[in-house]
Amino acid sequence: MGRLFGTDGVRGVANADLTAELALGLSVAAAHVLAESGTFEGHRPTAVVGRDPRASGEFLEAAVVAGLASAGVDVLRVGVLPTPAVAYLTGALGADLGVMLSASHNAMPDNGVKFFARGGHKLADELEDRIEAVYEEHRTGAPWNRPTGAGVGRVRSYEEGIEKYVAHLVAALPNRLDGLKVVLDEAHGAAAEVSPEAFTSAGAEIVTIGAEPDGLNINDGCGSTHLGKLQAAVIEHGADLGIAHDGDADRCLAVDHTGAEVDGDQILAVLALAMRERSALRSDTVVATVMSNLGFKLAMEREGLSLIQTAVGDRYVLEEMKEHDYALGGEQSGHVIISDHATTGDGTLTGLLLAARVAQTGRTLQDLASVMERLPQVLINVPDVDRSRVKTSTELASAVADAERELGATGRVLLRPSGTEPLVRVMVEAADIDQARSVAGRLADAVKSALG
Repeated sequence: MGRLFGTDGVRGVANADLTAELALGLSVAAAHVLAESGTFEGHRPTAVVGRDPRASGEFLEAAVVAGLASAGVDVLRVGVLPTPAVAYLTGALGADLGVMLSASHNAMPDNGVKFFARGGHKLADELEDRIEAVYEEHRTGAPWNRPTGAGVGRVRSYEEGIEKYVAHLVAALPNRLDGLKVVLDEAHGAAAEVSPEAFTSAGAEIVTIGAEPDGLNINDGCGSTHLGKLQAAVIEHGADLGIAHDGDADRCLAVDHTGAEVDGDQILAVLALAMRERSALRSDTVVATVMSNLGFKLAMEREGLSLIQTAVGDRYVLEEMKEHDYALGGEQSGHVIISDHATTGDGTLTGLLLAARVAQTGRTLQDLASVMERLPQVLINVPDVDRSRVKTSTELASAVADAERELGATGRVLLRPSGTEPLVRVMVEAADIDQARSVAGRLADAVKSALG
């Protein structure tokens, strides 16, 4: 079978690809791998389990909790909370592992299982491979080592999770948000309660949209993948800025007072300068991915900051940050990691810090974001192709080479298979938007021809 783990856990259509049986089996395997003992003798391991509001999260949570408890793990159910909240609580409560049920920005029918190791850290590839190997071994017939009697795990709700997480967020701010009006789009997702409470506690006047999750409306025409409603609300209410999250609130995009989008690259640029100003940007270095706009790289160079670029995926940004003790990293999509306060991307924390910079400087977000100029960038998703052959197709390699010769030093091309969806992403940057569109369109056709 193919590898279960993608770039962000195990995802698929809930009850079709991601079944209760799979969620249960993976949880047992994760318990054995992450708690470091198959028998748990002399140790009562603990897991923190949270989810976003998707309807399918209800039965998947039940399966995960059952799997963990059957493996001898005590479970703290924290309910509907953002992914970064589950990561934080895993570390803060000294748990052996954490589990988050979410498909992030994906549509409602999808769901996913994401594991955190001790401290609330994302898993390295080798740990995921071990979990998958243990799962597959027992799926094909090897018996589990099952505790009985007092050895089985106990399950209880941990209702203090929201309060503890909000206090953590507000404590991370360098200044309050008094005097700011902020519109929050919660994507009908996991931050619908947490984010408004945090912004209000920090002193902001808030307007909320997309904050009525019913299990079926997550990411539906709202949130970080659909900014139109937020842009309209910011203008309607005369707000200073708007903040948009995705379904599990591990990312943040913003809107300035004019309704213009402020993407992850611009947010990184604003936060980098703010952190340098208060001597919090270690080694004067920012970590980003190869998807970052060329304008971001040029802005960092102009400001005297170093930029390190990794493969696409916040896990790779985080690995680079951990290895070299960098304080700030992220992605254009809005995953921003502030390592002094979070072990993963945290959309609510990012939004709070961005608003804090506006409040502290008295400048508009539009003015702050102008530190970088976004070069025209066109991104086309090409679905229903064999994404595994992106790097081996000679036909596609020839098309890319032709495009790179045409763009020369004023642009670039990037093709990559999605880690979470069955498609290939074509990205083209150029000094001229028409040229970028033309080249991207030809490359998208080449992808269909070569990989379809």
